[in-house]
Amino acid sequence: MHMKTGVEQSVYATVLLHLLPDRAVLPGEAISRQLGVSPTYFQKLLRKLVNAGVIVSVPGVKGGFKLKKKAEEITVYDIYTAIEGVRSLYEPNGVFGDMLELDEDAPCCIVEDLMKQAEEAWIGIMQQETIASLAEKLEEQRFQPHTANLKDWINEQITN
Repeated sequence: MHMKTGVEQSVYATVLLHLLPDRAVLPGEAISRQLGVSPTYFQKLLRKLVNAGVIVSVPGVKGGFKLKKKAEEITVYDIYTAIEGVRSLYEPNGVFGDMLELDEDAPCCIVEDLMKQAEEAWIGIMQQETIASLAEKLEEQRFQPHTANLKDWINEQITN
């Protein structure tokens, strides 16, 4: 299993948007620079987050992005599905049926149940973690000096 880096970048971008003061927006280019991502590529990620109803785009000279929902309502799984889409991580390809020479009418895979359980557990964990709970981790002692710098950067970048 391999998750695209766009999911991670989108989660962190959403955390940044959570740190904004009320009614403020953050330009997409500023976010892409902070994350070290190509602005062109990052615009595609932002568009997916907008389409999924996670963030909202505010047009205009003083435009940018902000959360559409409360951070407590946005799960990591919401971000994942916005970027990757909803699809199973495992797709049996008939090796087991071929190995046992089973009829095609009776598809069977002994690994499939295991993979479904693993995927359900993985999804459950991502559904429990929210953008707000991730942002709370920024307040841990080990991140404190860096979090203060990040908040200063956000205040310099915001457009009202």
